[in-house]
Amino acid sequence: MKVFADYHTHTRFSHGKGTVMDNVRAAARKGLEAVAITDHGPANLFGLGIRSLATFDEIAEEVGRSREAFPEVRVLMGVEANIIDTDGGLDVPDDLLKRLDIVLAGHHLVVRGRTLPDWWKLSARNYAARWSRRLAERARVDNTKSLIEAIRRNRVDVVTHPGLHVSIDTEELARECARVGTALEINAKHAHLDTEFIKVAARQGASFCISSDAHSPEEVGDFGRALEVAIHAGLDPERIINVRA
Repeated sequence: MKVFADYHTHTRFSHGKGTVMDNVRAAARKGLEAVAITDHGPANLFGLGIRSLATFDEIAEEVGRSREAFPEVRVLMGVEANIIDTDGGLDVPDDLLKRLDIVLAGHHLVVRGRTLPDWWKLSARNYAARWSRRLAERARVDNTKSLIEAIRRNRVDVVTHPGLHVSIDTEELARECARVGTALEINAKHAHLDTEFIKVAARQGASFCISSDAHSPEEVGDFGRALEVAIHAGLDPERIINVRA
């Protein structure tokens, strides 16, 4: 398999270490055809996300300069949005999502919920579920529901690191992803997915995306473990949106 694009990279606008230009330069150096700048949405706590929605204007300026400097690389402006309620609401409004080239969305624990009950269901209860089977069962239901509602209600191209730190129903999520055309990420930075997850999701007709989840320019295009897992799972390259056989 040849991965021709890295659709999940972060910069210093959220909690990455490099600039947009640094990431694009790294992508060009590694021969990638495309790279996406997908900093976290503003709901992340502790400075992990962008400061505000206005930050997208600053990112857009750097993306524009990077496109001029590296015309051989297709530079996509995107976001890794956060789910902030159990109805699948995101921390980036719909009008902004429509302006972006690519939209990633994920379930993150260190995030402000839309309301206090949302924070409990999306974050705190997932921590507490480690010590309570009843809470774990309830959390699994709501975790899955929030992801499914997110891709139903919003334009989401890729679900990032599905099942990282939270329990989900893989079959149910994959089935809905296949229906709406959203890819499931195989993440190189968080090697939590195994071949069984991929096989289960593939049987539901889901597509996939291999990503570096780079937090520094050096990590852009480093697909490592993600590519290995996809190959070991026997995943058809045609099922991966950024791969050629």
